[in-house]
Amino acid sequence: MPKILIIDDEKSIRNTLKEILEYESYAVDQAEDGPSGLDMLIKNKYDVVLCDIKMPKMDGLEVLSRAQELAPDAAFIMISAHGSIDTAVDATKKGAYDFLQKPPDLNRLLVTVRNALDRTKLVTETKTLKKKIAKSSEMVGNSPALEQVRKAIAKVAPTDARVLITGPNGAGKEMVARQLHEQSNRANGPMIEVNCAAIPSELIESELFGHEKGSFTSAVKQRIGKFEQAHGGTLFLDEIGDMSLSAQAKVLRALQENKITRVGAKRK
Repeated sequence: MPKILIIDDEKSIRNTLKEILEYESYAVDQAEDGPSGLDMLIKNKYDVVLCDIKMPKMDGLEVLSRAQELAPDAAFIMISAHGSIDTAVDATKKGAYDFLQKPPDLNRLLVTVRNALDRTKLVTETKTLKKKIAKSSEMVGNSPALEQVRKAIAKVAPTDARVLITGPNGAGKEMVARQLHEQSNRANGPMIEVNCAAIPSELIESELFGHEKGSFTSAVKQRIGKFEQAHGGTLFLDEIGDMSLSAQAKVLRALQENKITRVGAKRK
Protein backbone atom coordinates (compact mmCIF):
# COMPACT_ATOMS: atom_id res chain seq x y z
CA MET A 1 0.00 0.00 0.00
CA PRO A 2 1.44 3.42 -0.98
CA LYS A 3 2.47 5.57 1.99
CA ILE A 4 1.83 9.31 2.06
CA LEU A 5 3.03 11.92 4.57
CA ILE A 6 1.14 15.19 5.10
CA ILE A 7 3.17 18.07 6.60
CA ASP A 8 0.94 21.03 7.46
CA ASP A 9 0.50 23.26 10.51
CA GLU A 10 -3.29 23.48 10.00
CA LYS A 11 -4.97 20.51 11.67
CA SER A 12 -8.18 20.91 9.64
CA ILE A 13 -6.25 20.71 6.34
CA ARG A 14 -4.31 17.66 7.54
CA ASN A 15 -7.47 15.85 8.60
CA THR A 16 -9.29 16.68 5.35
CA LEU A 17 -6.43 15.46 3.19
CA LYS A 18 -6.00 12.35 5.34
CA GLU A 19 -9.70 11.49 5.04
CA ILE A 20 -9.66 11.92 1.23
CA LEU A 21 -6.49 9.88 0.72
CA GLU A 22 -7.47 7.09 3.11
CA TYR A 23 -10.76 6.76 1.23
CA GLU A 24 -8.59 6.08 -1.85
CA SER A 25 -6.83 3.26 0.10
CA TYR A 26 -3.57 5.09 0.82
CA ALA A 27 -1.73 4.77 4.15
CA VAL A 28 -1.42 8.31 5.54
CA ASP A 29 0.71 9.83 8.33
CA GLN A 30 0.66 13.43 9.55
CA ALA A 31 3.20 15.94 10.86
CA GLU A 32 2.29 19.36 12.29
CA ASP A 33 5.51 21.16 11.29
CA GLY A 34 8.73 20.86 9.31
CA PRO A 35 11.07 19.41 11.99
CA SER A 36 8.61 16.65 12.96
CA GLY A 37 8.02 15.94 9.26
CA LEU A 38 11.75 15.50 8.66
CA ASP A 39 11.94 13.25 11.72
CA MET A 40 9.22 11.04 10.25
CA LEU A 41 11.03 10.94 6.90
CA ILE A 42 14.10 9.59 8.70
CA LYS A 43 12.14 6.88 10.50
CA ASN A 44 9.77 5.81 7.69
CA LYS A 45 9.76 5.39 3.93
CA TYR A 46 7.14 7.45 2.08
CA ASP A 47 6.19 7.39 -1.59
CA VAL A 48 4.64 10.88 -1.65
CA VAL A 49 4.86 13.89 0.68
CA LEU A 50 2.24 16.66 0.70
CA CYS A 51 3.98 19.66 2.26
CA ASP A 52 2.66 23.13 3.09
CA ILE A 53 4.98 26.02 2.27
CA LYS A 54 4.06 28.64 4.91
CA MET A 55 4.69 27.01 8.30
CA PRO A 56 6.21 28.12 11.63
CA LYS A 57 9.63 26.82 12.75
CA MET A 58 10.61 25.77 9.21
CA ASP A 59 8.98 26.60 5.88
CA GLY A 60 8.13 23.96 3.29
CA LEU A 61 10.90 24.89 0.87
CA GLU A 62 13.53 24.29 3.56
CA VAL A 63 11.87 20.96 4.39
CA LEU A 64 12.03 20.09 0.69
CA SER A 65 15.74 20.99 0.47
CA ARG A 66 16.66 18.89 3.53
CA ALA A 67 14.48 15.99 2.40
CA GLN A 68 16.50 15.67 -0.83
CA GLU A 69 19.18 13.92 1.24
CA LEU A 70 16.93 12.16 3.75
CA ALA A 71 14.34 10.78 1.30
CA PRO A 72 15.49 11.41 -2.28
CA ASP A 73 12.98 8.95 -3.77
CA ALA A 74 9.87 10.53 -2.21
CA ALA A 75 7.86 12.76 -4.56
CA PHE A 76 7.11 16.12 -2.93
CA ILE A 77 3.86 17.94 -3.73
CA MET A 78 3.94 21.46 -2.32
CA ILE A 79 0.66 23.10 -1.21
CA SER A 80 0.09 26.74 -0.29
CA ALA A 81 -2.71 29.26 0.10
CA HIS A 82 -0.33 32.00 -1.01
CA GLY A 83 0.67 30.40 -4.28
CA SER A 84 2.27 32.29 -7.11
CA ILE A 85 4.09 31.33 -10.30
CA ASP A 86 7.41 32.36 -8.71
CA THR A 87 6.77 30.14 -5.67
CA ALA A 88 5.83 27.19 -7.90
CA VAL A 89 8.93 27.65 -10.05
CA ASP A 90 11.14 27.92 -6.95
CA ALA A 91 9.65 24.73 -5.50
CA THR A 92 10.15 22.86 -8.79
CA LYS A 93 13.77 24.01 -8.98
CA LYS A 94 14.36 22.64 -5.48
CA GLY A 95 13.04 19.23 -6.57
CA ALA A 96 9.27 19.34 -5.98
CA TYR A 97 7.19 17.09 -8.23
CA ASP A 98 4.24 19.51 -8.38
CA PHE A 99 2.57 22.50 -6.73
CA LEU A 100 -1.06 22.81 -5.58
CA GLN A 101 -2.97 25.83 -4.25
CA LYS A 102 -5.12 25.68 -1.13
CA PRO A 103 -7.82 24.58 -0.93
CA PRO A 104 -6.76 21.92 -3.44
CA ASP A 105 -9.28 20.78 -6.03
CA LEU A 106 -10.21 17.18 -5.18
CA ASN A 107 -9.77 15.76 -8.69
CA ARG A 108 -6.54 17.67 -9.28
CA LEU A 109 -5.20 16.44 -5.94
CA LEU A 110 -5.95 12.77 -6.64
CA VAL A 111 -4.57 12.92 -10.20
CA THR A 112 -1.38 14.62 -8.97
CA VAL A 113 -0.90 12.03 -6.21
CA ARG A 114 -1.43 9.13 -8.67
CA ASN A 115 1.06 10.64 -11.12
CA ALA A 116 3.57 11.23 -8.31
CA LEU A 117 3.21 7.59 -7.23
CA ASP A 118 3.85 6.48 -10.82
CA ARG A 119 6.99 8.63 -10.84
CA THR A 120 8.20 7.14 -7.54
CA LYS A 121 7.55 3.63 -8.87
CA LEU A 122 9.57 4.37 -12.03
CA VAL A 123 12.49 5.76 -9.98
CA THR A 124 12.51 2.63 -7.81
CA GLU A 125 12.32 0.30 -10.82
CA THR A 126 15.15 2.18 -12.55
CA LYS A 127 17.39 1.83 -9.49
CA THR A 128 16.59 -1.89 -9.28
CA LEU A 129 17.40 -2.37 -12.97
CA LYS A 130 20.68 -0.46 -12.57
CA LYS A 131 21.66 -2.76 -9.71
CA LYS A 132 20.83 -5.81 -11.83
CA ILE A 133 22.88 -4.46 -14.76
CA ALA A 134 25.79 -3.67 -12.43
CA LYS A 135 25.63 -7.20 -11.05
CA SER A 136 25.54 -8.71 -14.54
CA SER A 137 28.76 -6.86 -15.43
CA GLU A 138 30.51 -7.95 -12.25
CA MET A 139 33.84 -9.64 -12.91
CA VAL A 140 33.97 -13.15 -11.44
CA GLY A 141 37.25 -14.75 -10.38
CA ASN A 142 40.21 -14.17 -8.08
CA SER A 143 43.30 -14.82 -10.16
CA PRO A 144 46.32 -12.49 -9.66
CA ALA A 145 45.80 -11.05 -13.17
CA LEU A 146 42.13 -10.28 -12.51
CA GLU A 147 42.95 -8.72 -9.14
CA GLN A 148 45.41 -6.46 -10.94
CA VAL A 149 42.67 -5.37 -13.34
CA ARG A 150 40.29 -4.71 -10.43
CA LYS A 151 42.91 -2.56 -8.69
CA ALA A 152 43.52 -0.58 -11.87
CA ILE A 153 39.76 0.01 -12.28
CA ALA A 154 39.37 1.11 -8.64
CA LYS A 155 42.31 3.49 -9.02
CA VAL A 156 41.25 5.18 -12.25
CA ALA A 157 37.42 5.07 -12.02
CA PRO A 158 37.02 8.01 -9.57
CA THR A 159 39.15 10.24 -11.83
CA ASP A 160 38.25 12.00 -15.09
CA ALA A 161 41.12 10.30 -16.94
CA ARG A 162 40.66 8.80 -20.40
CA VAL A 163 41.09 5.02 -20.31
CA LEU A 164 42.33 2.77 -23.11
CA ILE A 165 41.17 -0.83 -22.67
CA THR A 166 43.03 -3.40 -24.77
CA GLY A 167 42.72 -7.15 -25.14
CA PRO A 168 41.68 -9.89 -27.59
CA ASN A 169 38.05 -10.62 -28.55
CA GLY A 170 36.12 -12.04 -25.59
CA ALA A 171 38.57 -10.76 -22.96
CA GLY A 172 35.84 -8.61 -21.37
CA LYS A 173 36.73 -5.08 -22.49
CA GLU A 174 33.08 -4.00 -22.36
CA MET A 175 32.77 -5.45 -18.85
CA VAL A 176 35.77 -3.39 -17.73
CA ALA A 177 34.18 -0.29 -19.31
CA ARG A 178 30.96 -0.90 -17.37
CA GLN A 179 32.88 -1.39 -14.12
CA LEU A 180 34.73 1.88 -14.73
CA HIS A 181 31.38 3.64 -15.17
CA GLU A 182 29.72 1.98 -12.15
CA GLN A 183 32.63 2.87 -9.85
CA SER A 184 33.01 6.43 -11.13
CA ASN A 185 31.54 9.66 -9.78
CA ARG A 186 29.40 9.67 -12.93
CA ALA A 187 27.62 6.38 -12.17
CA ASN A 188 24.23 8.14 -12.01
CA GLY A 189 24.79 9.59 -15.48
CA PRO A 190 24.35 7.74 -18.78
CA MET A 191 26.79 5.24 -20.24
CA ILE A 192 26.77 5.71 -24.01
CA GLU A 193 28.30 2.98 -26.15
CA VAL A 194 29.46 3.57 -29.73
CA ASN A 195 30.52 0.76 -32.05
CA CYS A 196 33.04 2.72 -34.10
CA ALA A 197 33.49 -0.09 -36.63
CA ALA A 198 29.78 -0.05 -37.53
CA ILE A 199 29.57 3.67 -38.43
CA PRO A 200 30.41 4.66 -42.04
CA SER A 201 33.27 7.18 -42.17
CA GLU A 202 31.05 9.82 -43.82
CA LEU A 203 28.59 9.68 -40.90
CA ILE A 204 31.02 9.41 -37.98
CA GLU A 205 31.27 13.16 -37.36
CA SER A 206 27.48 13.60 -37.25
CA GLU A 207 27.10 10.48 -35.08
CA LEU A 208 29.69 11.56 -32.51
CA PHE A 209 29.37 15.35 -32.54
CA GLY A 210 25.82 15.87 -33.82
CA HIS A 211 24.65 18.34 -36.45
CA GLU A 212 22.48 21.41 -36.83
CA LYS A 213 19.29 21.49 -38.89
CA GLY A 214 20.07 22.22 -42.54
CA SER A 215 23.82 21.58 -42.20
CA PHE A 216 23.57 19.08 -45.08
CA THR A 217 20.87 17.76 -47.41
CA SER A 218 19.32 15.12 -45.14
CA ALA A 219 19.71 17.13 -41.93
CA VAL A 220 16.00 17.92 -41.49
CA LYS A 221 16.34 18.52 -37.73
CA GLN A 222 19.01 19.08 -35.09
CA ARG A 223 20.80 15.93 -33.89
CA ILE A 224 22.59 15.58 -30.54
CA GLY A 225 25.75 13.49 -30.92
CA LYS A 226 27.09 10.74 -28.66
CA PHE A 227 29.53 13.08 -26.91
CA GLU A 228 26.68 15.34 -25.76
CA GLN A 229 24.43 12.40 -24.92
CA ALA A 230 27.14 11.10 -22.58
CA HIS A 231 27.47 14.45 -20.76
CA GLY A 232 27.69 13.78 -17.02
CA GLY A 233 28.31 10.08 -17.66
CA THR A 234 30.68 7.87 -19.64
CA LEU A 235 31.36 7.55 -23.37
CA PHE A 236 32.59 4.09 -24.41
CA LEU A 237 34.12 4.07 -27.91
CA ASP A 238 34.27 0.39 -28.85
CA GLU A 239 36.73 -0.77 -31.57
CA ILE A 240 38.13 2.75 -31.88
CA GLY A 241 41.05 1.36 -33.90
CA ASP A 242 38.64 0.48 -36.75
CA MET A 243 37.59 4.10 -37.11
CA SER A 244 39.02 5.97 -40.11
CA LEU A 245 42.21 7.92 -39.45
CA SER A 246 40.53 11.25 -40.22
CA ALA A 247 37.74 10.48 -37.74
CA GLN A 248 40.31 9.41 -35.13
CA ALA A 249 42.03 12.77 -35.55
CA LYS A 250 38.73 14.61 -34.89
CA VAL A 251 38.04 12.48 -31.80
CA LEU A 252 41.58 13.12 -30.53
CA ARG A 253 41.07 16.87 -30.94
CA ALA A 254 37.79 16.68 -28.98
CA LEU A 255 39.52 14.78 -26.17
CA GLN A 256 42.43 17.22 -26.06
CA GLU A 257 40.31 20.38 -26.12
CA ASN A 258 37.30 19.11 -24.12
CA LYS A 259 35.16 20.80 -26.76
CA ILE A 260 33.13 19.66 -29.74
CA THR A 261 31.41 21.46 -32.60
CA ARG A 262 28.24 20.08 -34.15
CA VAL A 263 28.35 19.78 -37.93
CA GLY A 264 27.08 23.11 -39.32
CA ALA A 265 27.39 24.92 -35.97
CA LYS A 266 29.27 28.19 -35.52
CA ARG A 267 30.20 27.75 -31.86
CA LYS A 268 31.94 25.02 -29.88
